[in-house]
Amino acid sequence: LKSDDDESNAMTKSRRQLFTRILLLTLFPRLSEGTIGNSQSHPPSQTSCNKVSELNDSASQHNIKKACRTMDSIHDPIMARKMPAFEEQLDRARTADGFLAALDQSGGSTPKALRQYGISDDDYVEGETSMYDVIHAMRTRMITSTAFTGDRILGAILFENTMDREIEGKSTSQYLWEEKKVIPFLKIDKGLAPEENGVQVMKPMPTLNELLKKANDNGIFGTKMRSVIKSANADGIQALVDQQFEVGKKIIAAGMVPILEPEVDITSPEKAEIEIILKEKILAGLEKLGEKEEVMLKLSLPSVENHYKEFVDHPKVVRLVALSGGYPRDEANEILSKQDGMIASFSRALSQDLSFALSDDEYNKIYNDSIESIYQASKKN
Repeated sequence: LKSDDDESNAMTKSRRQLFTRILLLTLFPRLSEGTIGNSQSHPPSQTSCNKVSELNDSASQHNIKKACRTMDSIHDPIMARKMPAFEEQLDRARTADGFLAALDQSGGSTPKALRQYGISDDDYVEGETSMYDVIHAMRTRMITSTAFTGDRILGAILFENTMDREIEGKSTSQYLWEEKKVIPFLKIDKGLAPEENGVQVMKPMPTLNELLKKANDNGIFGTKMRSVIKSANADGIQALVDQQFEVGKKIIAAGMVPILEPEVDITSPEKAEIEIILKEKILAGLEKLGEKEEVMLKLSLPSVENHYKEFVDHPKVVRLVALSGGYPRDEANEILSKQDGMIASFSRALSQDLSFALSDDEYNKIYNDSIESIYQASKKN
């Protein structure tokens, strides 16, 4: 494959291209089979790509190195997802002002959300299609409102049933991004296990792989999974954090960005102590992530101002977001506004004053005020 300097300098552009093509087909014969992008094709070996350095011809080296990077991207789950939309979403997730709208009430929490919205338990059958029809109508009104746009709403976290449905003829996730420029996320956990060692870890997720495939098919950018800490038990917190990172790595391998949510119970008398232990365990978990592995963190508003600030500029953290955790909106906003670099990911605090009985004008006015207050509390100075 080597050529002396005189011969290399004499090669015409067409000969260079032919030379490169022949070498590519030699190193990566499957390229000739039209299998690029096929999940069954095999990536080029590192040994093959390392052979590029043996070439004297710099132009051919450049072309083949580019081909190696392309083949890497096909077989790297994260790089494979880095299409224009994903790249734009990732950039917005890292840097844009705004907050996440948590619209992910699942089956267990849906009745409470509907009662807050003014819907009686008698208007549906809990756990049945009628309940999901009503909650989807509620979420549709929130998402299609003129107040709900990507100018202030950075992303929206969806429940699986919401992802499976449509808004104005488009899948919910497609509508969010194409019509609103709001990044779609998906709640993937199946609820909480019984308390043990002061924590509630996530229940098993036996169909996780199938759910992640469906999420990818729906253009979901990232996922969220919640567990809860109730006491300052270091062993329990370690087990909970380990589970969050273990599942998070599976999300990353599937080509999405995970939101790790180890919630601290705001009513716990040990809340401040829990947050000290939790921060230490999360930092240790971040250090174990690989070169291309990044996460988002969703944490309870801390007892000590800027307790989690170290995560804001951490190279493995895409964004640090806060859950309201049961605080009323005004109180949650006040605490959040004191946390440098932390943005909101509110659910009840976002929708607390909304009601199905409001006229569209009344609804949009109240909703706009809610969104603006949370946006201002999240906005970077």
